[in-house]
Amino acid sequence: MRSPNKDVKTTNFIRKIINEDLSSGKHVVIKTRFPPEPNGYLHIGHAKSICLNFTTAEDYDGSCNLRFDDTNPTKEDIEYVNSIKNDVKWLGFNWDGEVKFSSTYFDIFYKSAEELISKGLAYVCFLTNDEAREYRGTLKVSGENSPYRDTSIEENLNLFKKMKIGGFKEGECVLRAKIDMSSSFMCMRDPTLYRIRFATHHQTNDEWCIYPMYDFAHCLGDAIEGITHSLCTLEFQDNRRIYDWTLENLDDFNNSDRPHQFEFSRLNLEYATTSKRKLKLLVDNNHVNSWSDPRMPTISGLRRRGYTAASIRDFCERIGVSKVNSLSDITILESSIRDDLNNIAPRSMAVINPIKLVIENYPEGKIQSLKAPVHPQNKEMGTREIFFSREIYIDKEDFLEVAPNNKYKRLAINKEVRLRNAYIIKATRIESDKDNNLQTVYCTYDSDTLGKNPSDGRKVKGVIHYVESSKAISAEFRIYDRLFLDSNPATFDDLSSSINPNSLEIRNGFIEPSLFNASAERAYQFEREGYFCRDSECDELVFNKTVGLKDTWNQ
Repeated sequence: MRSPNKDVKTTNFIRKIINEDLSSGKHVVIKTRFPPEPNGYLHIGHAKSICLNFTTAEDYDGSCNLRFDDTNPTKEDIEYVNSIKNDVKWLGFNWDGEVKFSSTYFDIFYKSAEELISKGLAYVCFLTNDEAREYRGTLKVSGENSPYRDTSIEENLNLFKKMKIGGFKEGECVLRAKIDMSSSFMCMRDPTLYRIRFATHHQTNDEWCIYPMYDFAHCLGDAIEGITHSLCTLEFQDNRRIYDWTLENLDDFNNSDRPHQFEFSRLNLEYATTSKRKLKLLVDNNHVNSWSDPRMPTISGLRRRGYTAASIRDFCERIGVSKVNSLSDITILESSIRDDLNNIAPRSMAVINPIKLVIENYPEGKIQSLKAPVHPQNKEMGTREIFFSREIYIDKEDFLEVAPNNKYKRLAINKEVRLRNAYIIKATRIESDKDNNLQTVYCTYDSDTLGKNPSDGRKVKGVIHYVESSKAISAEFRIYDRLFLDSNPATFDDLSSSINPNSLEIRNGFIEPSLFNASAERAYQFEREGYFCRDSECDELVFNKTVGLKDTWNQ
């Protein structure tokens, strides 16, 4: 028996099934697959499936295929194929061998359909969509047999060949399985196996004008590739009956080691949608800028926002694998990225909502070079150079003219604070414009407090950050909030009614000069502000807020 690697900590019902299959000798080697349809970008829900399929195979010294179930050319595009491959690699996984495509097996699918027809288990049906819906019945009323159900095998074979060579118009007919129109499972009431599509396919071009349905192609692709455990989300639970029926009725695939489908709960995330169709509507209706908009729960959107592959893998492990659908708490995802970035993100200072501060007793024209740690808990990351002078920028939220109480730890008139990695200052007066808007804060500094407490023993608890004005670099900051106001937007027929109008706030401020060449490949902690990363799709200095230093949503 092959057992999981000794360092595997996580267990779930799927691993228990695999252990039993290995113990009984049903399978010797474990093989899984990740089978996306290339009709959109991957989202956080797909990340759960990716992690489950790839790590399960890895932990049992097996293999995992990446197979595109590309059976609907009207909705698919090579753009999606490339983005999916990039996302899987970015998450840290490598598929077995070459990328697979269901379209590679179209000849096998076609012959399999002919075999079902020859066994009297499939027929060409000319019912219109409305007629087929009427014949199908309801959950309480059995369906009725199609008038074309008893067409002879020979005629059905000829009709199917005619479909293949383009002898019928699109929508004129389909190939249906002959199962049971009185089944309590709607999916078993003679489901469609093939339909006509006169569309150019991104892999096969115009070679085919008939395309298999997902339910038919999926199980055959698994069988052809020798998949042992076909892991799907719960919405495919009823469709497992089609999966099994198809393989049981095809001679080449009805064997003891054929694949079996196992369902797990899909990932539904608070304040987000993981419906690919609804995500596409958000893009098409300009509620977001693109599939990679940092407000989107797509893998590309999360990456652009600054989420790391490690944090997403950690999140998928934290929420676990079960058989019960639920709504995952978004704070778990945010906690995963905070925990990761807290350890690896370089520290820096940025003033997002700036006001000028003038230190009147500091020499004019003098610019002092200071050292600050790149990471205060990791000395191996070294130090960075920051600057100090008579004029600096601080954040407007760090100043009030009159302190509200004794617990106030920021700057106010006649109150002292320490500037991060620099001196203690004391505000003395302010200057406002004609509309009474604050323009400048004037201060004095204690020259004997660089890196140490005041010599007279007075206590200064407040610390604020700053950027020296002459070397400050202008930057744009994009502050993202949750895209939806409701924690479960799936309950809304119209998603736009739940969209948060304040999901994006743009501010202009300043960053340290050390960030001039900031990489889009890493996140930074802007001290006292949160974690940010440089936008990967902008040439200018634009920083996207990944997450705050702590959860403030419910406070």
